[in-house]
Amino acid sequence: MRSVLVTGASGGIGAAVAHRFAAAGDRVAVHFVSNRAGAESTLRALPAEGHALVSGDLGDPEGARQIVDAAAAELGTIDVLVCNAGVAPSEENRHVIGDVSYEEWTSTFRRMVDVNLLGSANLAWAVASRLIERGAPGAIVNIGSRGAFRGEPEHPAYAASKAGLHALGQSLAVALAPHGITVTSVAPGFVATPRQEPKLDGPAGDALRAQSPFGRVGTAEEVAAAVFWLASPEAAWCSGSILDANGASHLRS
Repeated sequence: MRSVLVTGASGGIGAAVAHRFAAAGDRVAVHFVSNRAGAESTLRALPAEGHALVSGDLGDPEGARQIVDAAAAELGTIDVLVCNAGVAPSEENRHVIGDVSYEEWTSTFRRMVDVNLLGSANLAWAVASRLIERGAPGAIVNIGSRGAFRGEPEHPAYAASKAGLHALGQSLAVALAPHGITVTSVAPGFVATPRQEPKLDGPAGDALRAQSPFGRVGTAEEVAAAVFWLASPEAAWCSGSILDANGASHLRS
């Protein structure tokens, strides 16, 4: 039985990841930023007992450390970190040069980088430091994005932050290997989550499904399965890898 911290687990991919680990008998700390009701719903749905609820803003360096401290206090320790929380692309944070002011451009970049990249880096430091102090092996899995490779013209800060997250994971994989800590990333394509239902049901739905030769989009459970495997001892030799989970919608050499 492992102790697992999953950030951004109020719904969608994070909730599916939390459920996947709990179903295997692991104890999970369900993290949320503002959606307490969603996180509590995730927590209630988890199999077995011993799980916990933690909150905090990853965009604040001290907040990130406090999240890890709270999760460790609730679970006793942390063996696996899943960095899923992030600022996702939306119509509200669309930032195309020529369409937004300089102030909007810089503030959007700052928030996405602070949360998606720096927040995950700070969490990794806090969790890895505890593992090293214990002399224990562990795993860190980052949720990146297909957009890091194909680009996101309407949300360049998102693509840049996720590309940075992939690079961070590879750097940490080398640095932490001597301590028995693996670091990997999953790069999903478009995933069907409750937040994306209006888009999938709307005029853009067919085009989104057509991005993959399978004629559909991914599911949160498929991403969760990839995360669970990458965090397992059987996947240790894959440390440093970035697993594409996009239904062949974007192929990279």
